[in-house]
Amino acid sequence: MAQHHARKRFGQHFLTDGAVIDQIVQAIAPLPGDAMVEIGPGLAAMTQPLVERLGHLNVIELDRDLALRLRQHPQLQVTEADVLTVDFTALAASLNTQQLRVVGNLPYNISTPILFHLLDHVAVVKDQHFMLQKEVVERMVAAPSTANYGRLSVMLQWRYDMEMVLLVGPQAFDPPPRVDSAVVRMTPWPQPADVPLKLLSELVQVAFSQRRKLLRHTLGQWLEARAFSGVFDVKRRAEEVAVAEYVALAQALTSKA
Repeated sequence: MAQHHARKRFGQHFLTDGAVIDQIVQAIAPLPGDAMVEIGPGLAAMTQPLVERLGHLNVIELDRDLALRLRQHPQLQVTEADVLTVDFTALAASLNTQQLRVVGNLPYNISTPILFHLLDHVAVVKDQHFMLQKEVVERMVAAPSTANYGRLSVMLQWRYDMEMVLLVGPQAFDPPPRVDSAVVRMTPWPQPADVPLKLLSELVQVAFSQRRKLLRHTLGQWLEARAFSGVFDVKRRAEEVAVAEYVALAQALTSKA
């Protein structure tokens, strides 16, 4: 089959370093029979060692040529689609499981939308291991009162325990990206605070919309418009507020409604 050239519009950077692939597979620790989904398998560099341990693997690939190539592998179930259109809850049901393990070398140009899309399906996720731009992983795991702490940190830390498990340099890919990469492990909290995703997302988005200003200019006005009469200190910047405080505020607004 003809050689496949990385396509810029799909954000393709293929992992080629065998030692790095081994380290990622070890971090994932796949077990025979695990219901695993790989996003963007590309040239199957990680797919092959995974399927050897699993016996069977479900893959989601947007690139038609790559999907055609992957379908020739007898142990792969291929979904040719944009991952943002895939219903992971329905996929779990079709696989007769409530425990999907999701992995992938995510295209850097749409990694954040993918993370938010999966947030809608977190109830059927056992864990997620993703290769991402290092800068994105740093934002995901950031603590309050740091420059990297923002909307992504709050929304993901509410639902997942996360850790950066591996740093990967550009030389591990073909073509090499212009940034460093990292692998993150995301494990859903067993009993997360129950708040409507839409409300928390809007609240956090408003809070960080002008992160240099005090919250009274943004979130304060938003709370006033909702006639919020509870206690919340808006004489702070968005990055000074812990995840638990944002969640508690969303819960207070929900109970008032």
